[in-house]
Amino acid sequence: MIPARYAATRFPYKLMQPLGNKTVIRHTYDNTVATGLFDDVFVVTDHTIIFNEISSNGGKAIMSIRSHESGSDRIAEAVENMDADVVLNVQGDEPFVQKDPLQKLLEAFECENGRNVQVASLMKKFSDLSLVADPNYVKVLVNKNNWSLLFSRSVIPYHRDLAITPNYFEHIGVYAFRKQALLNFTKWPVSPLEAAEKLEQLRYLDNGVPIKMVETFEATVKIDVPEDLVKAEKYFQLITNTV
Repeated sequence: MIPARYAATRFPYKLMQPLGNKTVIRHTYDNTVATGLFDDVFVVTDHTIIFNEISSNGGKAIMSIRSHESGSDRIAEAVENMDADVVLNVQGDEPFVQKDPLQKLLEAFECENGRNVQVASLMKKFSDLSLVADPNYVKVLVNKNNWSLLFSRSVIPYHRDLAITPNYFEHIGVYAFRKQALLNFTKWPVSPLEAAEKLEQLRYLDNGVPIKMVETFEATVKIDVPEDLVKAEKYFQLITNTV
């Protein structure tokens, strides 16, 4: 499921911006389908412009019935009556989604170790430490088994002891949920921590549901602000010329 809100706060209409030969949302949809990992792929949106952009190009789209504060709420409405075990949420502003990290994310639910996983998500070590203090980059703190301890737009952990070099992980906004965990999420009220940070994943932590974090090493380019679209265009040209 790809939640796709039309009027994003920091970059309105970003999903309909051209990126090479397609819009951002079509790149996200097509690349998700191309992984071949899923029984079905849908864009779930609040606007007919995005709905028509996907459906008129051979894709599958669903119009939300209600207004929603988060992408998780949006896809929960869409999957409530679907026969599904695990639902994977790819953010609409991640146009360069790749197969390997999504496959690893799904594998977190498998075998004996996966029985207790209700929610899983991706993280990546910061290669550019100058970005750690940027609030547009969400950080995640994990324990030794890669279960989430905290998500924040602030710098976590705080580097007080300079003799120690901590790892800083960026949270990549791709989630996988057991369907019931996702439906439970929609019944919980927004917590003060979630409201303060504007990070929906904190609602799980506030309700005692840890998130299993899966490390990825793949390059990602998300589009949060207009400057990111310039970076995305350069990256698109790079991978296109390489291919």
